[in-house]
Amino acid sequence: MTTSDPVPEISPEQLPEAIHTYLAAHQARDIDTAVQHYTDDATVIDEGRTYQGPDQIRDWLQRSAGEYTYTITLTGAQKVDNEHYIATHHLEGNFPGGVVDLRFRFTLRDRSISRLAIEP
Repeated sequence: MTTSDPVPEISPEQLPEAIHTYLAAHQARDIDTAVQHYTDDATVIDEGRTYQGPDQIRDWLQRSAGEYTYTITLTGAQKVDNEHYIATHHLEGNFPGGVVDLRFRFTLRDRSISRLAIEP
């Protein structure tokens, strides 16, 4: 696949188990379950900041869970290849702007999340 090829859409149910379960835990604000789906050396990039390893990821999840009140709806999914997936979410809440569509770009390794980049 070249960079100009479109990324194929998949049903959200076709996302790998680690992503599907992580997203459910993230939405439920079940931080312990969410963190379990990351590798020990995982990286999360959100709002221009990088979080490395389970302790920093846990802190990021706790902070983001309490910072704003919002609803999140999974609106689409794409499979780039066997290790890379995109889950698109629509958020509405009391954060600046109030509405945003975000792409959660996942990289998997050994059936766990090794990288997550969240971007508009």
